[in-house]
Amino acid sequence: MPLHAEKKIEIVGKFRTHETDTGSPEVQVALLTERITYLTEHFKTHVKDHHSRRGLLRMVSKRRRLLDYLKRVSLERYRKVVAALNLRK
Repeated sequence: MPLHAEKKIEIVGKFRTHETDTGSPEVQVALLTERITYLTEHFKTHVKDHHSRRGLLRMVSKRRRLLDYLKRVSLERYRKVVAALNLRK
């Protein structure tokens, strides 16, 4: 399920690096984290929804790759995003 427009605008506004930023790694990680959180709650009631579970695993992998990239490019930005989203590591 896609994010609601208001929620998406709020997340982008919080994590953007400049005024017109919508695609920086920080924003992408924040949006993926929101969707991952939603799907995690979804699976508590829909245990047998294996098709969506595959999508969840792809999102988790993509978020991990983005975080690895961010860590490699700018450790300070990586730490700030991880702290803001309460992710492990």
